[in-house]
This record gives sequence, C-alpha cells and structure tokens, in this order.
Amino acid sequence: MAERATVEAATAFGAGLLFAIGLGIAGMTDPAKVLGFLDLGGDWDPSLLLVMGAAVPVHAVAWWILRRRGGPLLGGPVPRRPAPVFDARLLGGSALFGIGWGLAGVCPGPGVVSAVTGGSGLLYVGGLALGVAASRLVAKPPALEEREPDLGVPADTAIAPSA
Repeated sequence: MAERATVEAATAFGAGLLFAIGLGIAGMTDPAKVLGFLDLGGDWDPSLLLVMGAAVPVHAVAWWILRRRGGPLLGGPVPRRPAPVFDARLLGGSALFGIGWGLAGVCPGPGVVSAVTGGSGLLYVGGLALGVAASRLVAKPPALEEREPDLGVPADTAIAPSA
C-alpha cells in the first residue's frame, strides 16, 4: 500500500514538474507575454495560441489511450466530470478570472510556478488563497455527488481499469 502511494506521489510530482517546465519554456510565467497575447487591438503576440493549440492534440491522444485501456495506468476509476452548469456562479467566476488575468497577466498555473521561481508569484499565490477562502465564505460549492456526470457512459457506470 505504501509503495503504491509512493508511485502515485512520484507520478503526480513528475507531471507537475513537466507542466511547470512547459509553462516556463512557453513563456507563460512572463506576465508581459501573456498581456501581449491578450492585447488583440495592439501589438498582439499569437505565440501562446500555439501553446494552447498544441495542448489539444496531446490531450486528445491521452484521452484516446485512456478510453482504449479502460482506465488510468495506475489503476482506479476515471473521476467523473460534473455536468456543465451555466449559472451566475460560473459567469461571475469567469468574469473575475478574466479581469484578473487581463490586469495582471497571470493565471493559477504560471502563478504557482512564479511563486517557486521568485518574482511577484508569492503575492499572486497569497491573493489566490484569499480569493478561494472568500469565495467559500460567500457560497458553498455543490458537492460533486449532486452534479450529473457526463463521460459518455451511463451515470451509474464508472470507467474502471481493464484486468
């Protein structure tokens, strides 16, 4: 049991490290580069569009492999995706995220990487933590069990690994 937990922790760390390195190489930890991407009316920098565009086929291949295998490499069921909920919480959260991203040029992944590598990332992560705490005081999120799953399989079926 402890060996499995170690493998899972090492895999999660490796995936996070690979993600952080990718963010750094792509320049997503540089707020000026992100703001240049968001500046459609000025000196637009489309390079981050290539980063996002490259992520789509990588994810599609990973999802295809997962579905063919019948489950994750380390076993266990695939977590269910909650049903899409289009409500005031989603619109408000999206608006706040977009405003913050547009003003600061930082979003959660690159912000955490910046906190580790120095710069203004620590201030960002502190603000992120305060925002999460404040949102939980304002409205309790619905439990995942209360949402309808949508993975292309019946609601009472989990995608389990093949034997």
